[in-house]
Formats: sequence, C-alpha cells, structure tokens
Amino acid sequence: MARNCSTKTPLHGNRRSHACNATKHAQKVNLQKVNVNGTTVRMSAREMRAAKKDVKVA
Repeated sequence: MARNCSTKTPLHGNRRSHACNATKHAQKVNLQKVNVNGTTVRMSAREMRAAKKDVKVA
C-alpha cells in the first residue's frame, strides 16, 4: 500500500452552463505512485517535478 505524501486537496467550484445553471464540480489532484528510497509514495505530479529539480541542483 502506497503512503499518501501529498497534502493537496481537490479544488471545488461550479460548472456553469449557457443558461447559468450551477452544478458542483471537483478538480482532483494528479497523484502518481513513486519509489523514494525503496518505499512507494503517492505524490502529485507537480511535487514530483519539483523533487526532480531539487535532486539535479544538489
């Protein structure tokens, strides 16, 4: 079982039709499974990208 490393939560809002009807809508986080030091972790794609940049710089 992968541990959830991300603290991000879905964005909530409304979808609007041409008639201005509002329906609830959630934009979910893009979570990916990644192996970090031998453990499987779920982190967002943006966090993965930032982590890769940190590794290249260091």
